[in-house]
This record gives sequence, structure tokens and C-alpha cells, in this order.
Amino acid sequence: MLLQNKVAIVTGGARGIGYAVARRLLNDGAKVVIADIEDDLVEKAAGELSPLGDVLPIVCDVGERLDVRNLIAATLDAHGQIDVLVNNAGIVHGADFLEVEEEDFDRVLRVNLKGAFLVAQAVARHMVERVEAGAAPGSIINMSSINAVFALPNQVPYSISKGGISQLTKAAAISLAPYGIRVNAVGPGSIATEMLKKVAREDPNANRTMLSRTPLGRLGDPSEIAAVVAFLASEDASYVTGQTIYADGGRLPLNYLVPVED
Repeated sequence: MLLQNKVAIVTGGARGIGYAVARRLLNDGAKVVIADIEDDLVEKAAGELSPLGDVLPIVCDVGERLDVRNLIAATLDAHGQIDVLVNNAGIVHGADFLEVEEEDFDRVLRVNLKGAFLVAQAVARHMVERVEAGAAPGSIINMSSINAVFALPNQVPYSISKGGISQLTKAAAISLAPYGIRVNAVGPGSIATEMLKKVAREDPNANRTMLSRTPLGRLGDPSEIAAVVAFLASEDASYVTGQTIYADGGRLPLNYLVPVED
């Protein structure tokens, strides 16, 4: 297994893409720390995944520096090392540009961008110490989105946060390259998570719209994003850093709509 004896933190790991990532990393041999803000959800996820391997649930608000410090301390107390970070925690807030409230803008950026920075910096400091002590360098994977490139007029703070993740990934990759620590991102397209299903339930035309801009003609599965994360976390990606891999069913290269069957 490619991640045997590695220790991975997955933020926002209690559901959706984060849950799929945690499952995949466990299957690849890693010990996984699931960090999420909701106590009951993180415990439930850990209970479901524990038959696959070593799972540690930790309640953490990634936008709170003390919570992040406690997350790192608890992981090191349990395992003594951190080899992989998957910065997946994220939230959305729907409102048109003219209607976005300042507190909602701040709330989304606090989790999606500031939170990713705080966790990545804390983990990177530990990884640098390990490298200087002779250990192998680690890998950091940020969860971006095609909305780092495209803009959604009713998801302004989310789109901005993902654009920031793109630059955070590049800046951190350059900074940490002398230590051999790799930093990359994954940019999902339309993935069949509960969040997206909720959108489809609220808008009967949403599914058709999503498929019309997806050349592969289907929504992605969370496990397909997890597979890209697992690749970036492994030594198979040993010469890949500062990159965002867009797993989007072909949406980014598309400049027209594809036909959709009724």
C-alpha cells in the first residue's frame, strides 16, 4: 500500500469529499485523523471508517488558531508525526454579489482560506522540523475547485476563497520546495455530494445545467476526487508540486454546451 505507516490529517473529513478521501487514505494504508467542526458527525464518521484502519476523530474549527494548535498536538500525541495534510474543510454561502453581507463574506473566507492557511502553516512547520531531523518530506493537498477559475455570481465569497487557495498552493509550494515538501491542490468539478444534491433538489433544472457543461456527461463521484488526492499524497507524485489538478469531467476546456438527453 502506497501510504503504509503514513499519518494523514483530513479536515472536513466527516462527510462528502473529505469522507471519501479519509476512506481512500485508510485503504492505502495511512493512519487518518478526521478533523471536523461537528462533534456528532466526526464521531459517526470515525465509527464507520474504523474497520478500515486507524482513525482518530478530532473536533476542530480550522479558522480558530487554538483549535488548529490542538489538532496538531493531538495528532502528534497519538502518532508522533504528520506525513500528509488534506486541507478539505470548506463552506458556502449563496447570495448575489450586490446582496452579500460582510459577515457572510468573512465567515466563508475565515474557513475556506484562512483556515487552510492556518492548518497548512502549522503542519508545514512540523514537516520542516522532521526533514531537518532526517525524516522524509511530507505532502500537503489543498481542496480547490473549478471556481478558482470560473466565477459564480451567487457564490462570491466561495469563488474568491478558491482563487486564494490556488495562490496559497503555489506560494507554499515554492516556500517549502527546499525541504522537499510538496504542496498541490485538487479542483473538483460537479461532484455528487449531498451539498450538490441539495442544489439539484431546490432547482429542477440544476442537474441538466451541470451536465450541459460537462463533456463526460455525468457528475463525478467523491471517490474519484479521493483517488487524485491519494496520488498526490504518494511518492508516485514525487516530482509534482505547486499544481492544481482539475478533476472536472472536461468542463474547463469547454467553450460551448454539450447536448443533454431528456
